Amino acid sequence: MNFKHLHYFWAAAKAGGIVRAGEQLHISPQTLSGQIKLLEDRLGCALFRKAGRGIELTEEGRLALGYADQIFALGAELESKIGKTADGEQALDFHVGIADAVPKAIAYRLLEPALGVSAHVRLICHEGRFQDLLGQLAVHRLDIVIADEPMGRQVSVKAYNHLLGATEMSFFAAPALKRTLTGAFPQCLDGAPMLLQGSSSAMRQRFDFWLAAHKIRPRVIGEFDDAALMKAFGGEGRGIFMTPTVLESETSAQYGVRVVGRTSELIEEFYAVSIERRITHPCIAAITDAAREQLFGS
Repeated sequence: MNFKHLHYFWAAAKAGGIVRAGEQLHISPQTLSGQIKLLEDRLGCALFRKAGRGIELTEEGRLALGYADQIFALGAELESKIGKTADGEQALDFHVGIADAVPKAIAYRLLEPALGVSAHVRLICHEGRFQDLLGQLAVHRLDIVIADEPMGRQVSVKAYNHLLGATEMSFFAAPALKRTLTGAFPQCLDGAPMLLQGSSSAMRQRFDFWLAAHKIRPRVIGEFDDAALMKAFGGEGRGIFMTPTVLESETSAQYGVRVVGRTSELIEEFYAVSIERRITHPCIAAITDAAREQLFGS
């Protein structure tokens, strides 16, 4: 198969038409159509059909597009793996998976030291479910996974948990809402409007047990997988929310909220999951050292 012909087909499918793809590739529509026709002859089927004044993919075209996406994605990955920077230095790609329950502010502060290593680092972040990210780690598509829980023993992935640190939890409310609360913390949460992390969060189950232990029944207004969205609602006074104490200052400054109370009974831990038992990757070493000495150590 001539992969130049496949690339022309891929470009036309992505652009949504021959003329637009020709403009992007700087070739005439006639030349582009001719190259795609050669690919269709090679495959023995039509990849496009007329639809009004334009074209659309056939069933075979949609199948071919899926393969083309994978082929050119692998090509880009190959180039990034062995490519060099403009000054000839070998680039160090650092592929990171971030579990969707990890607050973005925590993720940034954990990953930022990786950009300070001596090598030219290209940080490539992927966000998703913890279990899905572990699957990518197992096939070496990720160098590390950042999560708010350790990898369980029941997971059949040969990897190792590295504790980055732990933090207490703080509760926040908009100033007007805070003034309506009565009693000491945490009893002041009873009957108060509350914004909670989604059920996928490792902290959520511990929080539910904590409420039951203190016989507190807040009025749940909403549940959020996205911590930033939860804080945005909290900043507008819709409810009380909690977040790691290490983010206390920036949470108050960014969302205009005030601390309602803190508890050492709720501890959130953060882990780096790596295929290395003894850390040698320079970026992972920078992350673990900075997390233990600065972010959580303080």
